[in-house]
Amino acid sequence: MASEWDWESGEGLSGIDDPTAVDAAFERGEEHLGSAVIGLAFRCPPEVASPRIVRAMRVLDPTRRELAFTAAGIVARLHGELTPELYAALRAEGPGGFAENAINDTLYFVPFRQLPPWFKRRKVLTKVRDQVEGWWLRSVEAVGDAWRALRRRRS
Repeated sequence: MASEWDWESGEGLSGIDDPTAVDAAFERGEEHLGSAVIGLAFRCPPEVASPRIVRAMRVLDPTRRELAFTAAGIVARLHGELTPELYAALRAEGPGGFAENAINDTLYFVPFRQLPPWFKRRKVLTKVRDQVEGWWLRSVEAVGDAWRALRRRRS
């Protein structure tokens, strides 16, 4: 299987399923580690992929770090769970940056009862904010409809 992985061009790395090959690539400082951790996220259990994803979050330059957070989101989507290390890494990065999509994937695909307290608070806050925003938009729409009806009556 290793012959399918071209570390120089990045070809085939999204299909990698060998964590030791990724560990060796970290040691060599390969350019396409982000693609490799995404491959691990797709093909390995969270316990196997997680340490490599967290390591990629820490060592990759800013232009490639986003791939590591994408891998965390993939783990949440496919497995409906994250490891404590991934939860900690997402919390440390926080919303609004590279971790935003991974946090949203976690909140959507991981059952509420499995979320750590910080994520539970974030999920409740998001639900409340979405509900209030929905009420606001509906009220603005209702006021607009009433205003248009009034203007039609006056004409």
